Amino acid sequence: MDCMNKLKNNKEYLEFRKERSQMLLSRRNQLLLEFSFWNEPQPRAGPNIYELRTYKLKPGTMIEWGNNWARAIKYRQENQEAVGGFFSQIGELYVVHHLWAYKDLQSREETRNAAWRKRGWDENVYYTVPLVRHMESRIMIPLKISPLQ
Repeated sequence: MDCMNKLKNNKEYLEFRKERSQMLLSRRNQLLLEFSFWNEPQPRAGPNIYELRTYKLKPGTMIEWGNNWARAIKYRQENQEAVGGFFSQIGELYVVHHLWAYKDLQSREETRNAAWRKRGWDENVYYTVPLVRHMESRIMIPLKISPLQ
């Protein structure tokens, strides 16, 4: 709140907001918390591409999702592709984001296919799929200023 109050009196920031409002069509904000069983995101050397997978869960299923993924994440950490797992605390609720790093789209395909060959991965997927109302995948390329390269 202290920061917001200071920005209300900052002429440069107010001018920026005015200009920005002319360019935006819509905007959504979320406050995310990290799942305790994921690695904490660390800066990494590149080049990499990143996949942001977003899952919108059925209300009341976040604990079940977390319990299943606490077991499932071990199948996806061998190649250091698991960057972070987060869930919404403010904004649209029951939204989960998984961030994965790959060298390229080919390594993404190979890594994902390898997970299916591991005993136990299919069982975790089987139990989590019914919890999902909607899912989305985005491929992102980091900017030069990003600590995730």
